[in-house]
Formats: sequence, C-alpha cells, structure tokens
Amino acid sequence: MKFNFKEDWELLSKRAAIFYMVFTVINILTFILLLTQTECGFISALVYFVFWQVAIWVYYMFRYKFRKKVSGGEWIDAAMFAIIAATLIRTFFIEAYQIPTSSMEKSLLRGDFLFVSKANYGPRIPMTPISFPFVHQELPFVGGKAYSEALQLPYYRLPGIQKIKNNDVVVFNYPGEDDRPVDKKTNYIKRCIAIPGDSLKIVNGIVYINGKRADAAVHGQMSYQVTTSTVLDRKVLEKIDISEYGYNEYAGGYEMWITPKNKQELAKLPGIVEIVPKIDKAGKHPEIFPNIPEVLPWSRDNYGTIYIPKKGDVLKLDKANMWTYKELIQKYEGNTGYRIVGDKAMIDGKEITEYEVQMDYYFMMGDNRHRSADSRYWGFVPEDHVVGKALFIWMSIEQDKIYGNRKKNIFSRIRWSRLFNRIH
Repeated sequence: MKFNFKEDWELLSKRAAIFYMVFTVINILTFILLLTQTECGFISALVYFVFWQVAIWVYYMFRYKFRKKVSGGEWIDAAMFAIIAATLIRTFFIEAYQIPTSSMEKSLLRGDFLFVSKANYGPRIPMTPISFPFVHQELPFVGGKAYSEALQLPYYRLPGIQKIKNNDVVVFNYPGEDDRPVDKKTNYIKRCIAIPGDSLKIVNGIVYINGKRADAAVHGQMSYQVTTSTVLDRKVLEKIDISEYGYNEYAGGYEMWITPKNKQELAKLPGIVEIVPKIDKAGKHPEIFPNIPEVLPWSRDNYGTIYIPKKGDVLKLDKANMWTYKELIQKYEGNTGYRIVGDKAMIDGKEITEYEVQMDYYFMMGDNRHRSADSRYWGFVPEDHVVGKALFIWMSIEQDKIYGNRKKNIFSRIRWSRLFNRIH
C-alpha cells in the first residue's frame, strides 16, 4: 500500500482537515504537558501522542480512501467514528454512570442513571490508555482485563472549570482497591464532606467542619429504631417512600433507614410508639479508619477530629497521626519504604518527624450514613482518584421487586419525576 502524505491530505474535506489540525495542536500541548508536568518520560509521552495521531489519521484514511472499496464500508466507518468520538467524549467531557447501591439514598436511588462531568474538575489524562472501548474493567462475555498495563502514564489533570467544593457529589476511583491501576479501580459516588485544609469531627451523627455544623443532605438517611404496637403494612410504608427496613421481633419493632421527611410522615401512622436514632458510641471499632481503636477509639457516628491534608502541607507526625497518614504517605504518594516502628515513623530506615504532602485529599461520605462504606472506613480520597462531578439524572428505573414480591413492567418502573433532575 503506497503512502503519500500530500496526496492523502488532499483527500480530506475542508472540515476534516481543520479538525485534524486543531486536534494535532491539542495533542502537541498534551504531549508537552506530560513531558514538563509529570514524570512519565519522553517515550511514554511520545507513545501517547503517536497513538492518538495515528488513530485519527487511520479513521480519516479509511473514510476517504478505502470506505467505498470495502464491503460494509459504511458500517465500519460509522463504528470507527462512534468508537473514537465516544472515547474522546468519555475521556475529556462527560460519561454516563449508574447508581448500583443504596449508599446515597434518598438523594440518589438505585437505578438512577447519571451524567458525570469530567470538565468541571478538569479531565484526567488516561493513566492506562490502552483499553477496550466503552468498558471500564472487565471484557464483556469472555471476561478478563479490558485494559493493558504495558503503557502506564503518571497522573496529570487538565485545567477544570472549578475546584471541588464542600457537599459536591463526586465520582471517584475506590482507593481501597489495590489490584488495579488507579483509573481502572471501581467507580464510587459519594458526597464530598471535607475538602483539603478542613478539619472534620462527627458528634452523635452530626458532622462539624472547622468547628461549624455542616449542612446535612436534605434527602439523606439515617437508621432509626422504630417501636410499634402493631405490624406495619408494607403498602402504607411504600406510600410514604420508606423502602429500607427490617423487623426486629426482640426490639418489638423495626430498624428503618429514613429521611427527616420520612420520619415526620411515619410518626403520624397508627401504632407508632417511639422513633429513636441509632447512634454508635465512641469506642473500639477496629473497622473504622485509621483502624487503630486502641489509640483513636472512634465510631461511624463519633469520629475525629481529623485533618484533611492539602498539597504543600507539612504534617507533624506524632503517635496518632503517623497511623492516620500511613496510607497517604506509603501508598498514594509512593513511599513504599514507610514503616512505623514503635512510636517512630520511618522511610527507608530513617526516622521522620514531618512529611510534606504532594497531593490534595478529600473526605467522602454517603448520604445514607448507616449504609455507606466511605471515608470513615477506608480513609482519604487522593486527587488523582477523582473522576468527575455528578451533574444530573437522565434516567431512573426502579429495581424489580424492590417492594416485596410484586413484579412491575419496565414502563411502570420508570421514575418519571426524577428524569433530568439536577444533583445537589
């Protein structure tokens, strides 16, 4: 096959030529940023640059040079365009996401489909760029990894529209997953309770940021012990939007996960004796981060005070916070030689009494406070794990049989009132 760049270039339409030139300029700028702002090295940055230049060029050559010569060329052209366009859109602008669990109820419901903006906080350059289109972790049907770790790039984020603010709903890669590259870890969605530089404390389930009581999510849930004098009707509970509950015969009532509005409606029902919040007292809870209950006896409802580090902070390490910031220093910032020996913090055998932080960190919590595995259990979210900002719900489908055994058809399961709602 003969290659002549001048002749091939003349085959392009004027619009295609302009797009390719603009894309090339953007790709060159990205190449320069990778070289100057990260530690990826010349070869990795060059491979990334060449990959995208060649991918776009191959598409245009097929479209203008070979499409009419190949059986099914129109379909191949459409598929190639869809793959390239969708990859660019998902990487740099916006991506769809589905709520899989109840950790954000009732703010976000299982079965909500969201659009997540990459542009708001700045699109993250793919750290594992060689991957199967439209798939995050596993190949469909056949299984196995949907990506290759042959080319790994260090973290770099292009400029964004805004910084993460307190109470933003954020999608991020789960920090506790260690067997995958950062950008291929499982996606989580939570509310950012504390941003870099904040101090957080939780007292009896109430969050305080920098000493001031934080606004609670309007539709957030807590668990309550509901004492009753009778068995409550499922349909009545469904009518007032209570779906998460369990009967406790020993307590003579129910444990319910409900919002403040649910609580008001519930109190009006006949047979309700008492509604009491279930609050975990401070004590030895080894599952609570940083998992040293003998030094920091915290619980999910009585937690902290804990400081959320920002880039450039010099942390003074003492007996408690050398554990609090262990994963930050050791795992997220690559100091694999970090060890705690007795009451001393050490890197590569040398004692350190302070540490300068290299990234911003965040503290995330689910709105369904007693059914959320979040920063209270696994710690800080580093900035390189941040995916994007949740914008709005474009579709919402109730899970089948969510209220007992009653089966609904797909159309009656669509929550029409939630469509195109902004996420707050």
